[in-house]
Amino acid sequence: IEHPDWIYGATIYEVNIRQYTPEGTFAAFEEHLPRLKELGVRILWLMPIHPIGEVERKGTLGSYYSVKDYKGVNPEFGTLSDFKRLVKKAHELGMKVILDWVANHSAHDNPLVDRHPEWYDHDSLGNLVSPYDWTDVVQFDFSNQDLREYMIDALKYWVKEADIDGYRCDVAALVPTDFWNSARVELDRVKPVFLLAEADEVELQEYAFNADYGWEFHHIMNAIAQGEKDASDIDSYFLRELATYPKNTIRMHFTSNHDENSWAGTEFDRMGKAAKTFAALTFVIPGMPLLYNGQEVG
Repeated sequence: IEHPDWIYGATIYEVNIRQYTPEGTFAAFEEHLPRLKELGVRILWLMPIHPIGEVERKGTLGSYYSVKDYKGVNPEFGTLSDFKRLVKKAHELGMKVILDWVANHSAHDNPLVDRHPEWYDHDSLGNLVSPYDWTDVVQFDFSNQDLREYMIDALKYWVKEADIDGYRCDVAALVPTDFWNSARVELDRVKPVFLLAEADEVELQEYAFNADYGWEFHHIMNAIAQGEKDASDIDSYFLRELATYPKNTIRMHFTSNHDENSWAGTEFDRMGKAAKTFAALTFVIPGMPLLYNGQEVG
């Protein structure tokens, strides 16, 4: 992978549009861009902005990761024009914007379910398959070449239409690596992009992704804070990484993100008084540091 110049030294900031402001809109978040620029943020990662499925929806609001339309915008957040204005403003301030992309599965009521049932996995009885306990979504079958072409076209759409700068790819390891390798080539024909894999699989960083998640390092930090590991485990971690990953690998390091915050508690719940120490550590070790949705306030 050849990284765009703007990746080096960058900090990535995860944005949960729904929860960032009382309004929960692109326009309301846009007002925070100058502050985030001054803070030192260079890459804005927006959690999925697409319409959310209603069939088998979990909770009253539903999960962003249940995508009803890959080329649509969630009307709760605003319009396509509002989103494009947000991207333009970020670019004017020298920041980049990446979108969260859910390639492995879609909402039950995504029109693709009816139009192209052959694009989805089915069990022995012919029923659609939900991965894990994610009952609000159904899983694609990436052995279908037409599905792959559709998905790459949708990925290219946002780069062309809204001038975004890349993607954070949800559960990237559940999708075949050769799909991502092909998508990388096609996207770079539009413009150089930054691809972040929600995974820690070495092969994803060989030809497709610029960066991936430092999940293991995150768990080591939690364990040290809780007295279950010590600093020598950090040395061992970096030795393993040097031995297994490509030399120009970028690992994203974090003390929180939307998954951890939802399921494992805040960084203060997990790390106690060590939270700020480990936050500082993520900024000085090799890799890219992440801030999550207002985390800087703490």
